[in-house]
Amino acid sequence: MGDRSRISVGGRPLEAYDHPQQLIRLAGLNLKENSSGQHKGRASITKRGRPRLRSLMFKAILPLTAHNPEFRALHRYLTTRPENPLKKMQSLIALCCKLVRVLFTLGKKQRTYDAHRMLGDIRRSQLQTAA
Repeated sequence: MGDRSRISVGGRPLEAYDHPQQLIRLAGLNLKENSSGQHKGRASITKRGRPRLRSLMFKAILPLTAHNPEFRALHRYLTTRPENPLKKMQSLIALCCKLVRVLFTLGKKQRTYDAHRMLGDIRRSQLQTAA
C-alpha cells in the first residue's frame, strides 16, 4: 500500500494526473450542454471517456448511497434541497464525481478516509435539515 506507483488509471500511474477533474473527464462524467443557436438545451454527461470506468463508478456509488451514511446524506440533500433539487439519477452522477475526487485525494495524497472532511464542502447544517 505504501507504493503509489501501483495505482494506475487509464493505463497511466495516478501521479500522472494533476487534478481529479482529469479523471472525471477520463470517465466521461463531465457535463455538456445540448444547445444550438438561441436554444439552450439540457445538460448531460458527455460519455466520451472510458465506459468501463464510468460503469465502475456508477456501480460503486449505488451501494455507497445505500449503506454509507455520508453519501446517503449527500444524496438526500441533493435530491431534496430547496434550491435546484436534482433528480435521482443526476444526484448519482454528481456523487460519482464526488467519489472520484475522494478516491483521487486518498490515492494521491496517501490520506485515510475522513467523513468530516468529505462533507466539508457542503454545510453540515444543510445536510442535517435534509435528513
